[in-house]
Amino acid sequence: MLRRPEQGVRSAFRQWRARRPFWGGLLLALGGAEILLTEKASLKVVMHIGMQGLAGYLLPVVMLLCGLLTLFSPAQRVFYSIIGILTSLGTWVTSNLGGFFVGLLLGAVGSCLAFGWLPDQEPRRSRRQRREQTAEKGHTEDAEQTVRL
Repeated sequence: MLRRPEQGVRSAFRQWRARRPFWGGLLLALGGAEILLTEKASLKVVMHIGMQGLAGYLLPVVMLLCGLLTLFSPAQRVFYSIIGILTSLGTWVTSNLGGFFVGLLLGAVGSCLAFGWLPDQEPRRSRRQRREQTAEKGHTEDAEQTVRL
């Protein structure tokens, strides 16, 4: 994340974020963290610990690691997203119904976003920018037609 002096921290973060599946990795990591936190809930809240307790802690940790690795190693995003969705679905059985569905859904959505991210895609333009560009094209075409006449 090299920064030029005239470039602000916010724009440097935007450029870093644009080169990786940021939201997918973040949601996957948050899903794993949420499931880990529900494992530490009081016994009145916990439905069941899971199969001997180890898998209940292992799968959310793998989800958290897959989310972080997706952020910091985007070239391997497909592998991490597949492992992430499998572990997210595995938490249904092992970790309080996937962290009371919240962690399960965060992990599943994050994995899908990471899987579908394309690295060389142009940034989307806002609707206003598209309208301005079409308006400019319309003006130039009108000017060209009047010049031809």
